[in-house]
Amino acid sequence: MPDTNLKTKFDYFPWENNAAWLIKWQQGLTGYPLVDAGMRELWQTGHIHNRVRMVTASFLIKNLLIDWRLGARWFWDCLVDADLASNSASWQWVAGCGTDASPYFRVFNPIIQGEKFDPPGDYTKRYLPELQELPNKYLFRPWEARPEVLKKANITLGQTYPLPMVDIKQSRQKALESYSITKEF
Repeated sequence: MPDTNLKTKFDYFPWENNAAWLIKWQQGLTGYPLVDAGMRELWQTGHIHNRVRMVTASFLIKNLLIDWRLGARWFWDCLVDADLASNSASWQWVAGCGTDASPYFRVFNPIIQGEKFDPPGDYTKRYLPELQELPNKYLFRPWEARPEVLKKANITLGQTYPLPMVDIKQSRQKALESYSITKEF
C-alpha cells in the first residue's frame, strides 16, 4: 500500500515530479499561504491539522502533479504519530488511486479553503509570521494586494514571501486533463 496504487489504472499516470517544486512544497514556500502554513506546522511540530493535511496533499498531487508517494514519504518522515496504513491510505485517497478514493476532479483550492476555515487568519499567521501585518482581505492571496498594502506590511513578494509557484486555475485544468488518462484503463 505505501508503494503501489490500489487502482492499477493509476500506474500510467503522467507525474511530473519536479524536484525543485517538491522542495518548495516541503519547506512551505509555495506562495499559497494555507499550504505553506501547513507544511511549516508539519516541519516545526511533527503534526498537521487534518483539513490542512488534505489541502497540502491536494496541492502537491493535483496542482504540482507530483507523485503521491513522494508526499507520503515526506509526511512519514515528519509526523511524530505516523502510521503506515493511515498515511498511505490518506495519500491514495487524495490522489484518487485508493479503494475509497476522492474523485479525480476534487481539487482543493487553497485560497478558498483558507478563507473558509481560517477566516481570522490565526492559524496561517502563526506559521507565516512574515504575513502578520497583511490585512486578512489579502492573507490567502497576497499577490492581489496593492503595492502600498504590501509595503505597509513589510512584504516584498518574491523576497520576503514567495510568489505563487503555479496558477491555481491553470494547474487544476492541467490536472484534470492528466487525470483523463485513467479513464482509458
